[in-house]
Amino acid sequence: MFYFLILFIILIIVSAVTYAYGAWKAAPYVPTWDADLHRIFKLADLKPGQKLYDLGCGDGRIVAAAAKIEAIAEGLEVSLLPYLWAKIKLASTPNAKIRFEDFWSKNLSDADVVYFFLTPKVMPDLKIKLEKELRPGSKVISFVFELHGWQPTIIDKAPKRPTIYFYQR
Repeated sequence: MFYFLILFIILIIVSAVTYAYGAWKAAPYVPTWDADLHRIFKLADLKPGQKLYDLGCGDGRIVAAAAKIEAIAEGLEVSLLPYLWAKIKLASTPNAKIRFEDFWSKNLSDADVVYFFLTPKVMPDLKIKLEKELRPGSKVISFVFELHGWQPTIIDKAPKRPTIYFYQR
């Protein structure tokens, strides 16, 4: 019992540290609302076999939705509990990968679509990363916050819903 308690405390501490790290590096864990998935995927126009990255994938709901349409979906997450939840939830889902990895170190050059729900403070650095790595034609979808310096192809504003910004390189 004592060892279980120690293990539980360690898990709580590690989870808190990774959550704080994720919030500091890019965004706190705030899931994309299920009500907005249809809007996101309509903009993405993702086809079977295309590659989608979800930067800061949280519980993996975008990755799961992309895998359902037979896209190759990869989520990157640094907060331990959301990562573990997504990993368990998608363990038997073909075409879905969840990685405990900082997206800043991931090369996105094979992406057809990149999705993120991140804070405005990281957008200038993310813009530079995307400009360096994405090939022409790649689609970028930002939930709530725009990438300053890029002109959105579509700004999806639905009544009483967050804005979604769609860009194409």
